[in-house]
Amino acid sequence: MRRIRLAGQLAEPMGPFTDAVEAGGFLYVSGMLPLDANGDLVGVGDVVRQTEQVLGNVGEVLRAAGATFDDVVRIGVYLRNMADRPSVNTVRRRYFGDALPTATAVEVSALALPDALVEIEAVALLPRQDA
Repeated sequence: MRRIRLAGQLAEPMGPFTDAVEAGGFLYVSGMLPLDANGDLVGVGDVVRQTEQVLGNVGEVLRAAGATFDDVVRIGVYLRNMADRPSVNTVRRRYFGDALPTATAVEVSALALPDALVEIEAVALLPRQDA
């Protein structure tokens, strides 16, 4: 098992967890918020911009583990407002293309940051190193 922490590339975690854990051939990516590397919230009031930042952060973690969005098998999407789902899905299509993962979308009353509108977690099947 290997823990991945992208210090300096992503904001410091807001609790006792790491950006991702590799285990059993999978990469488990923690829920990502729309934070830049300095820990500043991006896109206040703009779910499209926030989703772009969140998926950009997920992409950084995937790259650090040698994976891409094509390797993602599952995502969990947490939305402050389910009416934002179509906008979030438009951004998701740009990142995932035809490699569609399984997904769950849930409306929540709050996220870890009061002005965050979206949080996304992911699970990826890591490419085999011996292939």
